[in-house]
Amino acid sequence: MPRIEIFERYTSRYENWFEENRPVYESELKALNANIPSHARGLEIGVGSGRFAAPLGILLGVDPSPRMLDIAHKRGIEVVYGVAEKLPFADSSFDLALMVTTICFLDDIESAFREVNRILMPSGSFIIGFIDKNSPVGRSYTEKRKKNVFYSLANFYSMDEVVSLLKISGFDDFFFTQTIFRDLKDIKNIEPVLPGHGMGSFVVVRAVKR
Repeated sequence: MPRIEIFERYTSRYENWFEENRPVYESELKALNANIPSHARGLEIGVGSGRFAAPLGILLGVDPSPRMLDIAHKRGIEVVYGVAEKLPFADSSFDLALMVTTICFLDDIESAFREVNRILMPSGSFIIGFIDKNSPVGRSYTEKRKKNVFYSLANFYSMDEVVSLLKISGFDDFFFTQTIFRDLKDIKNIEPVLPGHGMGSFVVVRAVKR
């Protein structure tokens, strides 16, 4: 079952996080934007309230939370109800698919990655933004899971785990960027975006459908 209850119940808290942590949010946007190639038809999977799709110019989003979809629609996103493990789209429908802080809430990450491969055109790009389980923020989130309404149901992944899953799902040609190099409470300005991974807590990986 999709983990939508917390997003339906705590929608305002979710939205407020972006305002209260704007430099963190804008750092993540910057890292994602560095990976977005030119595309004809893009999709965000787990679009939520459209906080990433809208500024990144992705005009279509899918999500299982009706309240989140309503907010995304108000931000100008065309929204579709659905889950990542069974996307309601035809084969080879998109040349870009995006997931941001979504993989930790998936019921079946392998099925979701296979679905992304199915709906992407050959050589289409799959971009994932997530908190690395082995990073300082990742370790902090893991330790405090029971105290956080959103992350109490989350399964965090390391970069190695994500890359391994991408490979077996039919992706290669990886490119990485990273940001968030300090504790979130200490970030008052936009963080730098650097190539690679292993230092920043928020990592973006771009992979290409084989």
